Amino acid sequence: MHARSVVACGLDTQTGELFERRLSPAPEDIVRWLRRLPAPVAVVYEAGPTGFGLARALRTEGISCRVAAPSKLQRPSGDRVRTDVRDARHLARLCHLDEVSEVAVPSVEQEAARDLVRAREDVRGDLMSARHRVSKLLLRQGIVYSGGRAWTKTHEQWLRTHSFTTPGLQLAYDTAVDTMLATVDRRARLDEAITAMAAQGAYVAVVTRLGCLRGISTLTAFALAVEIGDWHRLTGRSIGAYLGLVPSECSTGSSRSQGPITKTGNAHARRLLIEAAWHQRPPYRYPSTELRRRRDHAGPAARARGEHGTRRLHARWKAFDARRKRPTVANTAIARELAGWCWSLAVLEE
Repeated sequence: MHARSVVACGLDTQTGELFERRLSPAPEDIVRWLRRLPAPVAVVYEAGPTGFGLARALRTEGISCRVAAPSKLQRPSGDRVRTDVRDARHLARLCHLDEVSEVAVPSVEQEAARDLVRAREDVRGDLMSARHRVSKLLLRQGIVYSGGRAWTKTHEQWLRTHSFTTPGLQLAYDTAVDTMLATVDRRARLDEAITAMAAQGAYVAVVTRLGCLRGISTLTAFALAVEIGDWHRLTGRSIGAYLGLVPSECSTGSSRSQGPITKTGNAHARRLLIEAAWHQRPPYRYPSTELRRRRDHAGPAARARGEHGTRRLHARWKAFDARRKRPTVANTAIARELAGWCWSLAVLEE
């Protein structure tokens, strides 16, 4: 499946006959060709940049369609030749053997919400780059801010006080500051849209329950909800592996060797959990005003589980610090357990 072409291979499970065709990516052309094949028809294609439009179109036409996870496709270790035709034949055989690990196909609404939170993630990266450009330009001129915390209203007023006699330098500085301020405005608009979407629709209950944990704000809870989608397809044990938060391993015989985390799965959700795990480290005696406000909207079972999870994660941090565990390693372990607590709250029925 490519943007401008599709190579299709049909396998008759009774006779072993192959039906091969190069098609356009238009769903109606693909459906027309599939209708000519011996029924019943089951379709598999690899997930990629073309999205899930074809899967939705085929399912609307009553054709069984699965989207395969490329990283989970079984391939012979000695196969060094890859072409579109060979890949299509390989997918047809895997479909016949029912050896396809499929990815969840999101609904149109879920994909739109996912695009919104990913746009916010992109703006976060753009803002970081824009701020670096401003601060490093000033640093090259020997100007360093020392009036407190950076990137506040006071800092913004301080940035506006600088001017340079060299025209090129002044234009470069004005452009960098304007870009940074425009990116801040873009982030604010996206935050407002995400907050409004989180307050209504299908994600309200999950977002409310996830907000009972310390470090899981509305933006983080909504992003986790739309990125993971159906929480019931996971378990408290499997969600860590799903997000790539478990150690890699290469063991054989009596030897066992573990390495860094696998970093498979959704990188955005993994980064959010790693970031939220750091919030579990400071001392915890009673919930903050913001945490109490979020818990007020949740049920008693979710509030109790959120409190228990928060105290448990902080106790884990204290144990790691007592053992002088390296903070980055300890935080990854906390993030893995935090993922399990998020799952338990997401599937909680009140």
